[in-house]
Amino acid sequence: MITAFRAFSRSKWAAGLLVLIAVSFVIVGARMDVFDNLGPKHVISAGDRSMSEVEFRTAFDRVRERVQEQAGRPLTNADLVAENIHVRFLDSQTEQLGFLNWAWKAGLRPGKELIIKQIRQIPAFFNSVTGQFDQQAYQAALAQQNLTPAMLEQDLRDQYATEHFGAAVYAGARVPRIYGALLAGQAFERRDGRWFEVTQAMAGQVAAPTDAQLNAFIQENAARLRAPEFRTVSVVLFSPDPAANAPIPEARIVERFNFKKDSLGQPETRTFVTLTAPNRETADKIAAALRSGKSPVDAGRENNVTPATFTDQPRSALGDQAVAAAVFGLQADQVSTPIQAGVGFAVAKVTSIKAGQAATLESARQEIIAELRAEDAKTQTYAKVEKYEAAHQAGKGLADAAREAGARIVDLPPFTQDGKLPNGQGLNAPPQIFQTAWTLAKGGESDVIDAGQGQYFAVRLNDIRPSALPTLAEVREPLAVEWTRREVMRRLSAKADELAGQIRAGQDVAAVARSVNAPLITRTNVVRDQATVQSLGQGIVQGLFGQSKGQVFAQPASENAYVVGRVDNIHAADPAVAGPLAEQARPRMTQELIQAMVQASFSAGAQRSKAKNDPALARTALGLSATGSAPAAPAQ
Repeated sequence: MITAFRAFSRSKWAAGLLVLIAVSFVIVGARMDVFDNLGPKHVISAGDRSMSEVEFRTAFDRVRERVQEQAGRPLTNADLVAENIHVRFLDSQTEQLGFLNWAWKAGLRPGKELIIKQIRQIPAFFNSVTGQFDQQAYQAALAQQNLTPAMLEQDLRDQYATEHFGAAVYAGARVPRIYGALLAGQAFERRDGRWFEVTQAMAGQVAAPTDAQLNAFIQENAARLRAPEFRTVSVVLFSPDPAANAPIPEARIVERFNFKKDSLGQPETRTFVTLTAPNRETADKIAAALRSGKSPVDAGRENNVTPATFTDQPRSALGDQAVAAAVFGLQADQVSTPIQAGVGFAVAKVTSIKAGQAATLESARQEIIAELRAEDAKTQTYAKVEKYEAAHQAGKGLADAAREAGARIVDLPPFTQDGKLPNGQGLNAPPQIFQTAWTLAKGGESDVIDAGQGQYFAVRLNDIRPSALPTLAEVREPLAVEWTRREVMRRLSAKADELAGQIRAGQDVAAVARSVNAPLITRTNVVRDQATVQSLGQGIVQGLFGQSKGQVFAQPASENAYVVGRVDNIHAADPAVAGPLAEQARPRMTQELIQAMVQASFSAGAQRSKAKNDPALARTALGLSATGSAPAAPAQ
C-alpha cells in the first residue's frame, strides 16, 4: 500500500489533484482548523492586540480589589461573576483593545520620550540613598503588582493615546449655540390654552362583565395571569440532640484556653501619624519640624507631603515591618528618625498608647464554652448525616433513613423555582433547597447537600403543580375590577376622540364643552415646569406643549377622566431671560456630545479591528468552569 501511494504521489495525477485542492481553497476560503488550535489562546483578540488568560486574570484581580474596597468585605471571583461583572469588564476591555489597535495603525503613537518622562516621575523607582533612577527598584516595584516593565510601558502608551485622542475630540467639538437656544427656548416658552374634562358620566356607565367577557380577558392577559410552576418537598433536617447543651468538662475548657490564650488577649494598640517623603533629606526636615512642635499637617504642608493618621492600630495591622518596628519602639509624643520604608522614607509620631491586656481563663470562659459547644453540635450533626447516608445507600427511603438517623422531616409549602410562595412572599429557606427541588422528578430523593455553616439537608420532591392559567372562579372579583377599569378608559378615550373631532371640524372648544355640560378651563402664559405639572396634571401639560398653535389634544387626565383642549397661542421665550441659560447649558451639552463621540469612536475602532472575546475562556482564566455549572480547576 505504501509503495503504491509513493508511486501515485510522483505521478502527474497527484500534481493535478494538488492544484485543484489549492484552487478550491482560494474559491471557498477553506482553512485548516487544526492550525487554529496551535499557539496560545487569547481571552481577547483585537488585530495585533490581545489579552492572554494570565493578563486577564491579573487585570480582573485589580477590579476585584476595587470592588472589595467599595463593598467593605472580601469577595471572590465567583461573587463578581454571579453579578455579571466579568462580562461587563470583558466587553469594555475588548472595545478598548480594539480601539487602541486601530489608533496605533492610524498613526496615534506616543513617543518614547513621553513614556520615559512619565516613568521617571514615580518615586518608587528611585534609589532612596542616591536619589537616582534605579532599574532594579523599578523592576521590583512592578513585580509586587504582578507587572513587567513591558506591561507598564504599554499601559502608559495606551493611556497617552486615549487621553490625546479625547483631547483632540474635545478641541474640535463644540455644540452650536442653536442647541442651547432650543433648550432655553423650550424651558421659557409660554402657552395659552382652553380645555375641559371628559368624565365617566359623559362616556356612559359600564355594565358588569359576563363570564364570556372575563374568560376572553383572561386569554388576552395570559402571559401576566399565568401562575408559575409550584413544587412541594419534604426536607430532612439534621440537628444536634439536646445533649449538645450539656456542661463542658473543665479540663476541655482549660486545654482550649491554653491553646488560644495568646490570641484571646487584647494587643497593645497605638495611635500615630506617618509622613512619607521621597528622600532622606526631606524626611529629616519633617522630623525636625515635628520635634520643634509643629503639627503633622503643618510639617507636611511645608514639605509637600500629606500626613496619614492611624487610630488604635495593633502591630499586626501594619504591613510595613520597618514602620511597625519604629512605631512600637517609640513613647507617646515621640518622633522617629527617618525610616527606610517600602516606598520612600517615613517619619512617625506616636500620639497615644493603649496597653495590651492578657486574657484570663474567666474572661474567656464563655467564649470558649460557646466555641466547644458549636464544635460538638457540628460533630453530632455530621454523625447523623453519616447514619442517614448509610441507611439511604442501603436502600431505605427518605423517611425511614431519617428516622434511623434521628433526623427531623419538615414538609414545606408550595414554592416557585425562585423560592416564592403562592402569595408572592419569599420562603425562608436555603436557596439550595429550591435549586435541588428543580433537579428532581416527582418522588425523587436527593443526596445529602451541604448548605454551609454546618447545615445539611436532603430533599424529597412530593408533588409538582404545573404552570397554568387561573380559573374564573379563582380570580373573578379582581378580574372584574380590572376589566371594568379598562372598559371605562376605552369608552372615555372614544368619547374624548369624538369631542376632539368636533373641535377639529371647526366648532369652538367652548361650545363643545357646553354640549356635554363640562366647565371650560382657560389658562394663559402656562410654563412647562414641575410646579405646573403638579397643579394642572401631566396630561394637560403634555397636551398643551405637545401640539402646535391651533391644534387640538385629547389626553388621559387620571384613571377615570380624559381632557380635551386646544392650544390657542404660543409665546416665545424672552431672549434676555433665555440667553444666559442657553450659554450655561452649552458646556454641559458639549461634554455630553464629546462623551458620545468618544464612545462611538471606541466602538468603531473595535469594529475595524474585528475585536472579539471568549467568555468561556475568561471564566476558565478566573478559576471557574467555562459554562458555570461547576467549579473549574484552580487557575495556575
